[in-house]
Amino acid sequence: MKLVRYGAEGSEKPALVDSEGHLRDLSAHINDITGEILDDGTLDSLRSLDPSNLPIVEGDPRIAPCVGDIGKFLCIGLNYSDHAAETGADIPEHPILFFKANSAVIGAYDEVVMPRGSTHTDWECELGVVIGKTAKYVSKADALEYVAGYCIVNDVSERHFQTQLTGQWTKGKSCDTFGPTGPWLVTRDEVPDPQSLGMSLDVNGQRMQTGNTATMIFSVAEIIEHLSQLFTLHPGDVISTGTPPGVGMGIKPEPIYLKKGDVMELRIDGLGVQRQKVGQDD
Repeated sequence: MKLVRYGAEGSEKPALVDSEGHLRDLSAHINDITGEILDDGTLDSLRSLDPSNLPIVEGDPRIAPCVGDIGKFLCIGLNYSDHAAETGADIPEHPILFFKANSAVIGAYDEVVMPRGSTHTDWECELGVVIGKTAKYVSKADALEYVAGYCIVNDVSERHFQTQLTGQWTKGKSCDTFGPTGPWLVTRDEVPDPQSLGMSLDVNGQRMQTGNTATMIFSVAEIIEHLSQLFTLHPGDVISTGTPPGVGMGIKPEPIYLKKGDVMELRIDGLGVQRQKVGQDD
């Protein structure tokens, strides 16, 4: 099942995507797609609905972030062996964790706006994991049972802020609009193996990233196990699980960064397509 939120910011409504790609409104059944409805029982109830009996969403509405009222936005750094190699970093012993501010979250087709004066803004196509039930001290063997579904995340990053301003990576990761999420929340039954998903990112039609979740250093299950030993994961929390090679900062002989007017397009097998035009604050 592919769940989606649509409508203007602050007025989003829930829907699902039918077999022909039409949006079918779910407002008669749920108020929104948030942690409150991501338990298996509610998802099973939605799955049992006949999409043909749901109203078609007319027109071409804005596609909002696929999860509303995100709790924690957790991100894993240097989690692909080939990406670590391109940046010259050592393979981490444990998952590297940083947080992205929830104020960075936007829809899959909304504009990414670089901060005033930014010259080092970069792209990162990532598999997003949405938690569906409370997880604490979870084992790797059981970890995927706590997943509601999966989505695409673009972990947009300002590298100067990230590496040259004193403090945590969060400074370069949490700028407004730096967390496009969606377009769909694809429930876990449609993603039988999250460790075999092809992924790509283009900038202005040129392929920059090509990868597969098979090269993750820490699998989705291992990440959930690790994080749940540290703190409780709640329904509606999002984990962005790292990026494959091909980021701008890794390009040789000179890095390439985004500029105003660029267009990013991201794809992950079965999870849809993201597309963002790049703007910049004056």
